[in-house]
Amino acid sequence: MQPSHATHSLFHQIHFIFAAAVALAVTVAWAGPAEASSRAPRSWTVQVGSESWDQEIQGMAFLPSNITINEGDTINWQANAAEIHTVTFLAEGQTLESLEPFNPGNPNELFKQGGNWYDGQSYYNSGILANVDVPGFPTVKSYSLRFPHSGDFTYYCLVHGMAMKGTVHVQERGSDYPYSQRDYDRASAAQEAAILHDGMKLDDELAEHATNHTVYAGDDDGIAMVMRFVQPTVTVHVGEKVTFINPGMGAPHTVTFGVEPADIFAPSGDPTNYTGGDLSSGIIPANAGPYSSFTVTFKAEGTFRYICALHDYMGMVGKVVVVD
Repeated sequence: MQPSHATHSLFHQIHFIFAAAVALAVTVAWAGPAEASSRAPRSWTVQVGSESWDQEIQGMAFLPSNITINEGDTINWQANAAEIHTVTFLAEGQTLESLEPFNPGNPNELFKQGGNWYDGQSYYNSGILANVDVPGFPTVKSYSLRFPHSGDFTYYCLVHGMAMKGTVHVQERGSDYPYSQRDYDRASAAQEAAILHDGMKLDDELAEHATNHTVYAGDDDGIAMVMRFVQPTVTVHVGEKVTFINPGMGAPHTVTFGVEPADIFAPSGDPTNYTGGDLSSGIIPANAGPYSSFTVTFKAEGTFRYICALHDYMGMVGKVVVVD
């Protein structure tokens, strides 16, 4: 039986709201009076993403997702995960939908766009942020912008869309700061712990429903991502099928046997009669109904190893053992 995504998503959203509320309460109680501003501009740090020690669980959040600074201050976004992300401010009149899904072939999405200070109305993009070198992507570890004008400015990760949104609140120069960097860091640490817990529960729920004939190609719920095949090793008989399902909301995956094709986004090979060699699903999109799965019929004995061509560098690999 396939897990009910709506049920899981609702459960995780409730859990996350509770954890975030606790984190905020702890922060506010600790912070005390608002911090007086000095005349000198300040630099602030926002973490991009989060992850478990083995990279299996990846967080879909800017930490903190809301930050209040003054005119003239600078924000430094630091890559905090192996999963790729962007920091992207849309141009006036531009919509996020016009940039979905993420297109790595578009230089405006793949590379840094805009200058080093934010004008409040043009398109600015960090390029691909990750804390490791990601095969096939030009990655950077950090991105900085100075904010000379007051206002509320929303930004997104182009890879994960509405699930990963942040806001910069810019006050007039000389205003008192409601929180210090230390306050934000403490709240972010609590939120990271909640995201990790959410991802571990999501992983456990997948394991309950996986079988030798049903493998889950990761999962995500708008809070955390599971970057593993669940279960990674299965055993079937010659002539039997294995269906790989992406039950997530936003993260795409592939199932790729043999050598990666030049275009990892397009399917290749014949999954109805697999006896070994090269075979790839192409992109298995999330939240796409029947298009969110890939079925392979195994017609020969052997051990057949496969990867997610997008996430194998963080351990998303598996194998199918076929016996007579």
